[in-house]
Formats: sequence, structure tokens, C-alpha cells
Amino acid sequence: QVQLVESGGGLVQPGGSLRLACTASGSIYSIVMMGWYRQAPGKERDLVATIIRVTGSTNYANSVKGRFTISRDNAKTTVYLQMNSLKPEDTAVYYCMFRSSIGTEYWGQGTQVTVSS
Repeated sequence: QVQLVESGGGLVQPGGSLRLACTASGSIYSIVMMGWYRQAPGKERDLVATIIRVTGSTNYANSVKGRFTISRDNAKTTVYLQMNSLKPEDTAVYYCMFRSSIGTEYWGQGTQVTVSS
């Protein structure tokens, strides 16, 4: 089992920045991929960015390319999402997700990001 704890959400003005963090504990050795998803009210949960745990290879949704950066710490137990040039349409609950080598997905509790003036 893997437990995930998220932090870093909040209220920010358009054009501002936020950094989300998600720290894992438990059977972290089984994790191969880490990512961030978001869900706006009345919409489906969508992929934001992913990072391969070992190689650091990243993938981004087109809507956040050039503005968001996903990274992990050296111990590969924490994943970050640096969000710059935030827009009102980035408002959502952000969830981290860790996937194991056998496809099991572990989800964080979600953190609210609100972009508003």
C-alpha cells in the first residue's frame, strides 16, 4: 500500500504561481509513474502531467505546456507541480496519483486551486 499526502493549494490571482507537493509513504518501491490530475466542477478528472519515477521523463496536457512543471525529489518519494501564469480556467481540485508496476493507482486527497481576482 501507498499513502499520499498533498499540500500547496490555495487562492491565487490570475498570472500568479503556486507549487503543489505530494509525498508518498509505504510501498514506494513498486511505483513507476507519478502524476497530477485535476477536476473542475461539473467536469471529468483530466490529466495534467506525469513523470516516470526512474527516468524523470515527463508528459503534459496541451493546456498547461509551458506554464506547469512536474518534478520529483531525489528520493523519488515526492512529486511537485509548479504552476506559473495561472489562469481562471486552471481552477480545480488537483489530485496526485502514483501508479505501481502492476497498474495499481493510488490517489491523494485532493487540494483546491482557485485562480480569481
